[in-house]
Amino acid sequence: MKITIIGLGLIGGSLAIGLRESGFATELFGVEANVLNAARALELGLVDKIVDFTEGVTFADIVIVATPVNSLASLLPKVLNLIDNQIVMEVGSTKKMIVEAVKTHPQRANFIATHPMAGTEFSGPDAAIKGLFVGKACVLCDVEESSEVAHETAKALFLSLKMHLVYLDSDSHDVHTAYVSHISHISSFALALTVLEKERDENQIFELASGGFESTVRLAKSNPATWIPIFEQNRDNVLDVLDEHIAVLSQFRSLLIKRNFDDFRTMIDKANDIRRILK
Repeated sequence: MKITIIGLGLIGGSLAIGLRESGFATELFGVEANVLNAARALELGLVDKIVDFTEGVTFADIVIVATPVNSLASLLPKVLNLIDNQIVMEVGSTKKMIVEAVKTHPQRANFIATHPMAGTEFSGPDAAIKGLFVGKACVLCDVEESSEVAHETAKALFLSLKMHLVYLDSDSHDVHTAYVSHISHISSFALALTVLEKERDENQIFELASGGFESTVRLAKSNPATWIPIFEQNRDNVLDVLDEHIAVLSQFRSLLIKRNFDDFRTMIDKANDIRRILK
């Protein structure tokens, strides 16, 4: 398969590595607006060739759009305008606004919305890593709106990366990702800000930060250029889960004020049930 990846950052670059390694891609083209990122992606061997937008879309069998979500609603129709029989997929972290943007496009059936649920706190071509998607979930959204060929192509592509598939409609996807992904980032940003405000001695943070703190604030290193558009597009769902999160934090605070450590323990025991789900 000749595959073009538009956007050669963490996700796009890691897809390139995985698809080359699996043998699913026979040729890999890259489209990248950032000149430095384009040069670096070529230097790293993520793609065989950097091409312009039109060439990348028209010469490929599959086009994967891996740009930030705020670009997808305007970019995807332009991609679909250029295709004949190519399969087009995007890999963004939000879905409702994106699928609405192509809902009435004549080539809608050749498009499938996907979300490989994997990533790190880093960005750019140098963040691309081997095996990023192995064992992770990939969500396929609104597959009834896509052709059987588009559906089967997406299935084969992500299974070649050793992912397992989950099917959701776009509304459900945005609700669930708010709970399992988006709130985690807000919590991490908030904790980092709290510590930076209260602990002014940066050397103490560096010297005393152990595994628990480091893992909890890891996501606070994430690129705001990636996450602000996600929060903007999924605002209502993120607000809903954020309200619940604040309510739970308030319960912990109230129990500490009252020195009610029996109920505090009960809440921790209840939280421990997450081990059963994530075992």
